[in-house]
Amino acid sequence: MRPMASLLSTTLDITARVAPGPVGRVAFALFVRPLGRPKVRPGEAEVMARAVTGRLVVDGIPVTTYRWGDGGRPVLVVHGWTSRASRFAGFVEALRARGLTVVSFDAPGHGESGGRATTILRQREIIRRLHGEYGGFSAVLAHSFGVVATFFALRDGIRVDRIVGIGAIADFDFLAERFRANAGVNQAVEDAMRRHVQRRLFPSEPDVWQRFDACRHPEEIPSDILLIHDADDDTAAPAQSRAIAEAYGERARLIETGGLGHRRILGAPEIIAAATEFLAGAGAHAWTEARDPAWTEVRDPAWTEVRDPAWTEVRDPAWTEVRDPAGPEVRDPAGPEAPAETPAGISAAVR
Repeated sequence: MRPMASLLSTTLDITARVAPGPVGRVAFALFVRPLGRPKVRPGEAEVMARAVTGRLVVDGIPVTTYRWGDGGRPVLVVHGWTSRASRFAGFVEALRARGLTVVSFDAPGHGESGGRATTILRQREIIRRLHGEYGGFSAVLAHSFGVVATFFALRDGIRVDRIVGIGAIADFDFLAERFRANAGVNQAVEDAMRRHVQRRLFPSEPDVWQRFDACRHPEEIPSDILLIHDADDDTAAPAQSRAIAEAYGERARLIETGGLGHRRILGAPEIIAAATEFLAGAGAHAWTEARDPAWTEVRDPAWTEVRDPAWTEVRDPAWTEVRDPAGPEVRDPAGPEAPAETPAGISAAVR
């Protein structure tokens, strides 16, 4: 930790014991401020130049919005913390190739938008405003903090058919714990920050922390969900996506990858292909039956979907026979032996 950062964390730790109010304000100001403002990468510039840009003003802060295409019910893209909409350039191209319109934005304090900080409330307001402007979304593609912000916004009457969450963060507790660890402060500072949020932003809502939990009351969000998370993600623990998959049951599918981390996963061609297939509505229900609960894993060579382990059989409509992976092999009579792994080492783990 840098000397100034170490001094600040020590000061907050000590002051939290005697003046938790001011410490809570300072901690919250740090919590909602992204660490830097990444620029558009060369490989993203052409896609961003083709966007129709717009502007919203939220809490007095100018917010830059983007649109590719002019069709109805667009796909909304929500970026993560200390990121920007341009990081989804590969997804935008793939979705446009399918004829889909894409809408996105840079959150306050990010990308081309103004301000220095953002909150989940500002994210929700932006999503609401875009929802009203475009008459609804067909689907949402979100990354990291964008996932929990998306679920929070969707609990207020916004309905979409499909959600893709990549490297998901599912709840506020995880965010607060990460802040405490990264800032090097103690539990008293986190508690002071929570009291500040409760008192200033949600004074009449004692269960506000549960409202930020993507796993809470899954019946409120009746969408089909695809989750993609890398085992080597050093920012969002894979357990966050697993918790969402568990909460939403048969409506959620989880693909776990390896070696892509938290950010490089957004540029992986196989991830872009899988997400696009799902968002376009293809592959969402490609299998008609599922699997023997004795199996521990299912690999579909096209890896379009993973189904519930309570089912008794796996069958891809393109196949005429499927054999138990616990046996010597799994074969597709129409082709060669099924590969041991999906493209780029991706294994579709059943949730």
